[in-house]
Amino acid sequence: MDRALAAAATVRGRTSPNPWVGAVVVPGGGSDLGGPSFVGVTAPPGGPHAEITALERAREARIDLTSATLYVTLEPCSHTGRTPPCVDAIVAAHLPRVVVGIGDPDPRVDGRGIAALRAAGVEVTTGVRAAQVADQLAPYLAHRRTGRPFVVLKLAATLDGRTAAPDGSSRWITGPAARLDVHRLRSRSDAILVGAGTVRADDPALTVRLPRGDPDWRDPSDQPLRVVLGQAPPAAAVRPALELGGDLGGVLDTLGERGVLQLMVEGGASVAHAFHRDGLVDRYVLYLAPALFGGSDARGMFAGPAAPTVTALWRGTVHSVTSLGGDLRVEIAGSPA
Repeated sequence: MDRALAAAATVRGRTSPNPWVGAVVVPGGGSDLGGPSFVGVTAPPGGPHAEITALERAREARIDLTSATLYVTLEPCSHTGRTPPCVDAIVAAHLPRVVVGIGDPDPRVDGRGIAALRAAGVEVTTGVRAAQVADQLAPYLAHRRTGRPFVVLKLAATLDGRTAAPDGSSRWITGPAARLDVHRLRSRSDAILVGAGTVRADDPALTVRLPRGDPDWRDPSDQPLRVVLGQAPPAAAVRPALELGGDLGGVLDTLGERGVLQLMVEGGASVAHAFHRDGLVDRYVLYLAPALFGGSDARGMFAGPAAPTVTALWRGTVHSVTSLGGDLRVEIAGSPA
């Protein structure tokens, strides 16, 4: 399952609205974990699912599938969409055993895949590396359960929580390693959102710019959807972009209907406050530089009313802390206390 997880990570951001899934066929009942294995990952929409690719690679190597085990991060599908059901291919291959990370909450699957395999006499084990798989597929799971994207709010600040000087200057607070990581976060997202005020002030392109050869490199023709709250100037670098307005819940509904699984919110401070205030952020990613503005007149991460009392503070859980060339990347998940 660890191999399947690692394989799935290589196609994150490339499969939406389908989940990024990894599958591994292990010959000989799955006991020879140090031996050969045959890996598949989800292809872009319309292409084969991970299980199908893994099975095909095992067949090409003339592996006896009747004594092999298939490990897959997500429950195999049991319905016909752009491709035939994976369950049918597994049963037709006469695999005796399938190991599944987690069930698929998509209402077209939701236990039916596992039930169909068991009904066909396949031994199914579930829950292997379930926490890790659920974390990897958090955007997909959120979308299937709510119809809305998984919202990642990205913020870059000094250690005293400031994002810009009183005169508005802000480039660059963090160093090259942190900025490179931001591009990786963009690459793993289906859409990037900013407010029209940020577009007018900074004229960001909101594209993924990574060196060719980076695992998250994207071709210039294959970029995340760019979303502006409000109207961008005609010559703005962010164009072409989807311009939306109104209630943020409605914005998320619209993006969910377009198949956006992960939305990265990049600002500005008023937009960040609005998403935070409305409880719409699933994950906060803070890039913190070892620097201090040292005064109250520098601009903060959020522009809007703060929690009125200490008992009303939003509290989450630290998901991870990573050092990036002297800066810190702090990822926070959770719900209001």
